[in-house]
Amino acid sequence: MKMLVCDDHAVFRMGLRAVLRAIDEDAELLEAADGGEALRLAAQHPDLDLVLLDLEMPGVDGRTGLRRLRAAHPEIPVVIVSAAADGAQMRASLDAGASGYVPKGMPAAEMRAALQLVLAGGVYVPRGALGAPPDAAKSHEARRRRVAGLTPRQRDVLLLVVRGLTNREICGVLAIAEGTVKAHVAAILDALGASNRTEAAMLARELGLDDPAA
Repeated sequence: MKMLVCDDHAVFRMGLRAVLRAIDEDAELLEAADGGEALRLAAQHPDLDLVLLDLEMPGVDGRTGLRRLRAAHPEIPVVIVSAAADGAQMRASLDAGASGYVPKGMPAAEMRAALQLVLAGGVYVPRGALGAPPDAAKSHEARRRRVAGLTPRQRDVLLLVVRGLTNREICGVLAIAEGTVKAHVAAILDALGASNRTEAAMLARELGLDDPAA
């Protein structure tokens, strides 16, 4: 596994390296102190499995770096790691193509779990961090009511979608046919009002549906 850490603070880069080593002790870890260096390293290493990117950096800032990374390397997941934790910032990052948003103050164990989710193909946003747009309360509750109507099996599928599993992988875990999985996913997208699996996973996390006990 090969991962790139981009932050202008050496001490924080050291902390991120420790988190990544806990995920894969044999991983090749690259470091950049600004967005320009991150873009150069990504161009030199197109086989990167993950990029961790700070928003506030000298030179090419993280916002510009994110847009350019996604344009040049859409297959590489980028997770924003930032001290800024407001919902608007998170939404803007996700809209720009980030696969996750991790606050710098997050405990190491939680950060490790978040990054593992992204590496598995999922999208991570801290629960409740996005909040609700001013006029979204009613639609939020309506979505929750629709999701409450999902069958137990559909909720099982939803949990696996949030974890980033593909339809084929879900078939193996639940021992059901792929056509059945597709039907369940379609019902889930409809209940959440989502246009794709990534959006469904994000909305499910906002509703707290990533918890099997929810």
